[in-house]
Amino acid sequence: MKLNFEQERLLAVVAHPDDAELLCAGTLARARHEGAAIGICVLCQGDKGQPEPPIHNLAEVRQQEMQSAAKLLGADLFFGENPDGALFDSLEQRRQLTEIMRQFSPTLVLAHSQSDYHADHRAASVITEAATWFSASVGNQTQSPALKQPPALWWMDTVNMTQFEPYFYIDVSQYVDTKLAMLDCHQSQLQRGKDTSFSPLRDLMLQQCAARGAQSSVSSAEAFQSHTAWKRCAAW
Repeated sequence: MKLNFEQERLLAVVAHPDDAELLCAGTLARARHEGAAIGICVLCQGDKGQPEPPIHNLAEVRQQEMQSAAKLLGADLFFGENPDGALFDSLEQRRQLTEIMRQFSPTLVLAHSQSDYHADHRAASVITEAATWFSASVGNQTQSPALKQPPALWWMDTVNMTQFEPYFYIDVSQYVDTKLAMLDCHQSQLQRGKDTSFSPLRDLMLQQCAARGAQSSVSSAEAFQSHTAWKRCAAW
């Protein structure tokens, strides 16, 4: 079986600017190349990850960086207004994301794993799972009409691959350069490479892509789980 994203609509819902670059940008780039429409929704402002010297308007800077990265994919971009560390599951958060999903009308949503190490990532995962279902629920009203059916949902890998058993892999060997170009847009975070409490993002991303590639017999891959559990060993 060979996966093809032609005529699909992919929406990645992530907690922070640069999360998509680390975990699913290769898949988004491949899908775009194969004819899919791409969207990225960033729920948090990215206001807490300060480089040295600090940036006084960091949230604004990170939004601009994310806009530059999304432009490389031709992706529609949606922003939440949550401060870092303050994202939690609520009716309002579900309602806001449900409306975004109805505006974009995805056929496939990529979301953080619920076993992720980061509290914002776990909260984003729960909110996204709920919104994928509510997006097609007529009884859950927002400004836009309900979708005809809920989108499929894939859980993304975790940073450092901790507590995540892949069900399948997407071969992104031809799209690593795109991941790097998108990540390079996030200069405020790349400047934190000398921070002993923060992993150098470029190295981390390349190592993880290579490791998942080795597990699936390709050069570079991104790992996922589907919401309905099933497994494949080879990379698509």
